[in-house]
Amino acid sequence: MNRPNIIFIVADDLGFADLGCYGGRDAEFGPVSPVLDSLAANGLKFTQGYANSPVCSPTRFAMITARYQYRLRGGADEPINSRSKGSTTLGLPPDHPTLPSLLKASGYRTALIGKWHLGYPPTFSPLKSGYEEFFGPMSGGVDYFTHCSNNGTHDLYFGEQAHTEEGYLTDLLSQRSVDYVNRMSKQEAPFMLSLHYTAPHWPWETRDDEALAHEVKDNLFHLHGGNIHTYRRMIHHMDEGIGWLVEALRNNGQLDNTLIVFTSDNGGERFSDNWPLVGGKMDLTEGGIRVPWIAHWPAVIASGRSSTQSCMTMDWSATMLEMAGVSADPDYPLDGVSMLPVLQAENREFVRPLHWRMNHRSQRALREGDWKYLRVDGHDYLFNLPADERERANLGQRQPERLAAMRENWEAWNATMPPIPEDATISLGYSYKDMPQR
Repeated sequence: MNRPNIIFIVADDLGFADLGCYGGRDAEFGPVSPVLDSLAANGLKFTQGYANSPVCSPTRFAMITARYQYRLRGGADEPINSRSKGSTTLGLPPDHPTLPSLLKASGYRTALIGKWHLGYPPTFSPLKSGYEEFFGPMSGGVDYFTHCSNNGTHDLYFGEQAHTEEGYLTDLLSQRSVDYVNRMSKQEAPFMLSLHYTAPHWPWETRDDEALAHEVKDNLFHLHGGNIHTYRRMIHHMDEGIGWLVEALRNNGQLDNTLIVFTSDNGGERFSDNWPLVGGKMDLTEGGIRVPWIAHWPAVIASGRSSTQSCMTMDWSATMLEMAGVSADPDYPLDGVSMLPVLQAENREFVRPLHWRMNHRSQRALREGDWKYLRVDGHDYLFNLPADERERANLGQRQPERLAAMRENWEAWNATMPPIPEDATISLGYSYKDMPQR
């Protein structure tokens, strides 16, 4: 079998239960995510998969390097914001090996279509970190119609050049991806496409909401608007575009030997459905970090499978390197662990401890087997997740030895990471004064 193509699709701020295949409700127009539901039904769905962070740019550092984001200065900001424009430190260093750079060196064609959020030119850019092609925004969030970031500056690029193009951003990204598959299918080399949507990230705009672009231009957080109906329609637009991409793969005879992986960069935001989880973006409770993980690869993955294997974002980058037969740079050993054995066969699950830390609210977490150790605002908790996914029954006082052991495990891991820099920033788009919290 030829080396597989890879398509790594990442939604932005998608909740754990926003998709039908994860228990999401239908919208008034019908199923929200029929294409993704079909990919899950014909592939492998992970129920215990996580993001490397509950906020966007740190997860993206881990995703592109297959290493904990804490190892890089830019990964300490929660998240990188538009004020970092011009910074020579807040971004992905071009000399750091990446998933696309390692694949490219081995003969893969590489492209990023969609959100970058790993630092601004001229110091940083996708083209400096292994992607041959790039189309999308550099920052964390842009308007779907004006393609301007939160500070009002235009933020749509083709390569490293500013690019103007009319259209709804979700559709532009989908259409570019279809074009890329059509072009790459005419040549011999395998390809790796990172398709990183901004949907369903604010502002809350469907294809029919171009009039809102002027209204929200001074504050894309869109605190006065949005609703679950608009939000579900935004997910549906993304799902339709993924359907166009799947059809292009099928028409070009590439579907069977292409690994499609779908996930979200972190847990859901204000209109998301995270049931049965508590919390969301910026939280190390399950709602902030547990996310959908769907893998579809007909040549290897039997259809209709589900897995409880614990995994996080950087594991999938390690998986993609292994399946391509590519080794890590010995000077930058991977923290990610390959999931390829789990893709290839059932009953191949293994213990995979997962560690997190956040500057925001001094949070920390460790998932190990059924158990989770969590600290928020100085309070320590212990949860048995299969019994209590909502993290409401703190077992710390009943099992103090287990809590102490997991705390010690987390402390030992944290000692292997660089400390959080004193100048690391936390950027919150809204607070209790904007809307009531749980």
